[in-house]
Amino acid sequence: MKEEKTKRTRILQVRLTVKELEQIRTTFSKSTYRKLSEYVRKKLTDKPISIYVRNQSLDDFMAEMIVLRRELNAIGNNYNQAVKRLHTLDHFAEIKSWLFHNESSNQILLNKMDEIKCKIAQINDQWLQS
Repeated sequence: MKEEKTKRTRILQVRLTVKELEQIRTTFSKSTYRKLSEYVRKKLTDKPISIYVRNQSLDDFMAEMIVLRRELNAIGNNYNQAVKRLHTLDHFAEIKSWLFHNESSNQILLNKMDEIKCKIAQINDQWLQS
């Protein structure tokens, strides 16, 4: 059974201080409502208000993972270019030189992987403590 939409024909004017209005807008911005009028209507009629809940540790974790993902993508691109270069080499001396040069890139990749493992373990420990 559908609810009938009721037209809102009555206007209620309220005067607020700048501080009061700012407080209402702050709590409104944390709510799930798109319109301030809808939020205020719920507040005035003492109906429950849905608000967003943020998990700060998850936000911090995601920020760290975004940075690490970008770095890994860059390392992956460099590695792909190096492998393509390897396939173009046809002399043993060139291949030996490539292997020597590529060793530093390999070490960077291993260091980043260790850093990712440490960050995941750190976040895991934080979540287990809570």
